[in-house]
Amino acid sequence: MHPRVIVAGVILVGLALAFFYGMATLAPNSNDPAAMMQTVGTVSGVVGALGIVMVVFGAFRKKR
Repeated sequence: MHPRVIVAGVILVGLALAFFYGMATLAPNSNDPAAMMQTVGTVSGVVGALGIVMVVFGAFRKKR
């Protein structure tokens, strides 16, 4: 178990959620809210998925 990797993954998931909801509050002021949220969703999804993968690999990999 790698606690540092797990903590980093949890932080990444939290940052992805905060970024998504933070940008969702700004979307109504945008010229093209649908395109903006599509881009924000893509970025948040990639960062969130990376965080989940880090948590999984941190939990199941053995220390050397």
